[in-house]
Amino acid sequence: MPELHLLRPDHAPALLAFEKENRAYFAAAVPDRGDDYFARFGERLRALLAEQDDGICYFHVILGESGEVLGRVNLVDVADGAADLGYRIAERATGRGLATSAVREVCALAASGYGLNLLRAAARVDNRASRAVLARTGFTLTGETRLSGEPGLTYLRRLR
Repeated sequence: MPELHLLRPDHAPALLAFEKENRAYFAAAVPDRGDDYFARFGERLRALLAEQDDGICYFHVILGESGEVLGRVNLVDVADGAADLGYRIAERATGRGLATSAVREVCALAASGYGLNLLRAAARVDNRASRAVLARTGFTLTGETRLSGEPGLTYLRRLR
């Protein structure tokens, strides 16, 4: 059974493998991270973990039975009781409810563990799967936006 974990330094090899294996798949729905992301992965990960230690962000990985990363669910820009939610699931792990269960778990953690009251999210209009996850996990559609030049929708979820 997949398990959600707060990101730790020892997740680095599995996380890098996840990002590399799914790069093309993710780029179809969200902007590509670029070659520099992969070339400087270790440095970037250390910076993210420092932000997590400071309470600015909370990064989570979904681990499979063999320790492989099946997905990520992140809370970023934590301030004033609110944060932005983002998530990505490995192509081979889609269609099993993994995103929905992980987002639900992170929403519960956001309220009980991180003291947050509000989560914001956005998804491209053409990303029906992501929009469905947000609807199933209690997010309310609040408006329209542009995401890397593409039409997008904004969502909110009050936690308390």
